[in-house]
Amino acid sequence: MSDRKNQQEVWLVTGCSSGLGKSFVKAIAENGSFVVATARKKETLSDLKLLYPNQIMDLTLDVTDKEQIRQVVQSVIARFGRIDGLVNNAGYGYRAAIEEGSDEDVALLFQTNFYGPVSLIKEVLPHMRLQRCGAIINISSIAATDTFPGSGYYGASKGALEGISSALQKEVAPLGIKVMVVEPGTFRTDFRSRSLKLSDIQISDYAETAGRRRIENARTDGTQRGDPDKGARLIMEVIHSEDVPFKLIVGSDAWNVYKQRERLQNEEMKPWLQKSIQTRFED
Repeated sequence: MSDRKNQQEVWLVTGCSSGLGKSFVKAIAENGSFVVATARKKETLSDLKLLYPNQIMDLTLDVTDKEQIRQVVQSVIARFGRIDGLVNNAGYGYRAAIEEGSDEDVALLFQTNFYGPVSLIKEVLPHMRLQRCGAIINISSIAATDTFPGSGYYGASKGALEGISSALQKEVAPLGIKVMVVEPGTFRTDFRSRSLKLSDIQISDYAETAGRRRIENARTDGTQRGDPDKGARLIMEVIHSEDVPFKLIVGSDAWNVYKQRERLQNEEMKPWLQKSIQTRFED
């Protein structure tokens, strides 16, 4: 990735206290690179610091705080003079039927899952542009491809991240900077417990749709088939490959959702294709 031969890469990763974020730190460090591991509570990174004492710089970062984002990036540049990679991993889920979602909850969700990553991207890009190399990995979700009842706001926040990433990829590719979005399926992390928030509003008419996916009705936490360490290692392998895809689907369950949504979408649209084409002006 870096065009500096024999020089240790420097990666900045958000949301490293648990789950995929922690796995990213391990995968990057085990690959011989240096990791700037961040979390809202720095003390949650102590075990990683002990594991890789010479390869980790641990910093406090709340991605909803623009000033803190600026300070973290400045600290990395002051110490290393560059940033080779950014992993926008910090985020959380939110379960609510669309009618149940509160404005305050949704605003905070987008601040964390969308605006925070965008602010980080804007802070690191000036340095990557000077380097004429770098990589940005934005962790999305299979919910951006097909959103289940109760996850509409979460899927929308990830869909927005993917939309901006698509434009970003085309803008920075000529500058030697890679951009990839990752749509993971279910991995055995605390996403469905500590990292999942619920609306305080419950409307009985949605009990059989969105209501079925509330935490108290969940039965799969701790049984997810996805191994976050294997997932993180694959993602890092792909970003260092010659042909980096814009979108990487990770996990057999995510692939099944992706393929089914593609098939159903084609079936739904096909009967209307000819009429759609005929909406043009006639010459």
